[in-house]
Amino acid sequence: MGFLDGLKKFGLGNIEEEDLYEEPKKAQVKKEEVKKEVVPLNEETLLFDKKYTCPICDKQFESKTVRSGKVRTKGVDIDLRPDYDEIDQIKYDIITCPKCGYSALARYYGNLTKFQCDEIRSKISANYKEQKFSGTTYSYEEAHMRYELAIATAMVKKAKNSEKAYLCLKMAWLLRGETQRLDPNAEGYEEKKKSNDEQEKELLKKALDGFVIARQSETPPIAGMDELTLDYLMGALGLETGDFDVANKMVGSIITSRTANSRLKDKAKDLKDKIKEEMEKTKAAK
Repeated sequence: MGFLDGLKKFGLGNIEEEDLYEEPKKAQVKKEEVKKEVVPLNEETLLFDKKYTCPICDKQFESKTVRSGKVRTKGVDIDLRPDYDEIDQIKYDIITCPKCGYSALARYYGNLTKFQCDEIRSKISANYKEQKFSGTTYSYEEAHMRYELAIATAMVKKAKNSEKAYLCLKMAWLLRGETQRLDPNAEGYEEKKKSNDEQEKELLKKALDGFVIARQSETPPIAGMDELTLDYLMGALGLETGDFDVANKMVGSIITSRTANSRLKDKAKDLKDKIKEEMEKTKAAK
């Protein structure tokens, strides 16, 4: 099962077979290289409906948005995923037009060229099966479908590799959030957890692949991150996916940087220790 297998539900199964990333034409010469879902009782009160006009079909629609300043984070994962308390905000980060299927993260919504609009109309909208989103909250299943549509949209419009990598990263975070909220006592828990874990790792690997290409061909900020933050994220993704060469290279660039602050250097040193520990575990298991 591919990571975009759900696109078949929208009549867009053909996009699943396309390549996610395109190699940059001119790379800069830079040698640094569930069955049961537990929904918080107050989730509805943290949401409001924000109005949008679709740049593809001109339909006006509403998308659920988390109220600013109302959600608390209880921690941040090693790959910078914020772990929210009352609600998983990542479920609500994709804006999807229910009529034509155009989907994107809020930060990338709109600002399309004529070529991009034409490509989306011919390859997404022409085949899209119109959906009705009527729930008071988004389930993880619905959120997952929105991310799939956003990745398909990014592929069709030839988005920057960093945008596609960031979407893969956020979708991996979405799966992790769902897994955290699964009921261990529910029927099918182990199967669902295993499936989520496998999909999450696949998406983290795709995110890392995309960021490697983007770092060589795009000018910071990349997906909203400065170069050092991106290096740290890539180091963490290298650790999570077992790509220790990339992981060590990225943390090394931070530790030896003249511009990185002491806090980031300390985080990089901690990450370097974790990479070393994981490498030793992997070696011992062989």
